[in-house]
Amino acid sequence: MESKAIIEMRTRYVSLPSRGGEMAVLDFGSADRPIDVIFSHANGFNGLTYRSILAPLVAGMRVLAIDLRGHGASSLPAVTEGRTDWSDFRDDLVALLAAEITAPVVLAGHSMGGTSSLLAAALAPQKVKALALFDPVLFDVARMAEVGRPNPLAEGAARRRSLFASKADVIAAYTGRGAFRTWQAEQLADYVEAGFRETSGGQVVLTCEPAWEASNFNTHGSDAWAALRSLDCPVRMLRAEIGSTARTDDNLDDLGAMDHVTVEVIPGTTHFLPMERPELVRSVLREMVDA
Repeated sequence: MESKAIIEMRTRYVSLPSRGGEMAVLDFGSADRPIDVIFSHANGFNGLTYRSILAPLVAGMRVLAIDLRGHGASSLPAVTEGRTDWSDFRDDLVALLAAEITAPVVLAGHSMGGTSSLLAAALAPQKVKALALFDPVLFDVARMAEVGRPNPLAEGAARRRSLFASKADVIAAYTGRGAFRTWQAEQLADYVEAGFRETSGGQVVLTCEPAWEASNFNTHGSDAWAALRSLDCPVRMLRAEIGSTARTDDNLDDLGAMDHVTVEVIPGTTHFLPMERPELVRSVLREMVDA
């Protein structure tokens, strides 16, 4: 029988003084073993969103699922003015690695979290054993030049309803709709639990403010391809078949020259691949930890 220490999910707050606050982390697995995986979420979400995906891994490894700045329960400042890229997320991850790990780990993430993990690995390669990227945001140089043009995702995020009467009302409004069409009920419930907080008036409000979510959609100035080329650790990238944000087709020559990078297109999946294929996410993480 698994011990209580193994099956618990602990919520912790890691002080990152150089970054201006604390990062909230969900700590899955035995506290007696080193950290194996640090998992970063997609824009607008939070670490708890991925609980049902990551929790079954705890018998054999220890996983941190984090709240990036401006999301969930992290208190790191979310300042939109003057942002052009995701270096704030990158530097937060590098600070977390310095504070928490004793040996190189697998950095993993979904969408923006995958890209942020890639950027952090390029800045602190000695801390990273491997990368597992689930439909990361990976644009070519020409696409990055479009920053500043109208962005429908950013415009939609900025208009997003932020206040509801209760979390139950949020779940009722989101179930089967929009980005949540392919999600399981427990995945949506976990997202809402950490994605909304109670107000003094008894309502609930988004923990990731619409302006911050929109800012993340508008700030693609980081050169993720340069980061990918700079690494020599194993990188496994899983792309969605439908609507992928990992735009690799215009960079096939680059990818062909990167022996450390493996790219797989997962049939039938959308950008929300981790929610649609949780068993595959777990399999990939197990393989990369055990390698």
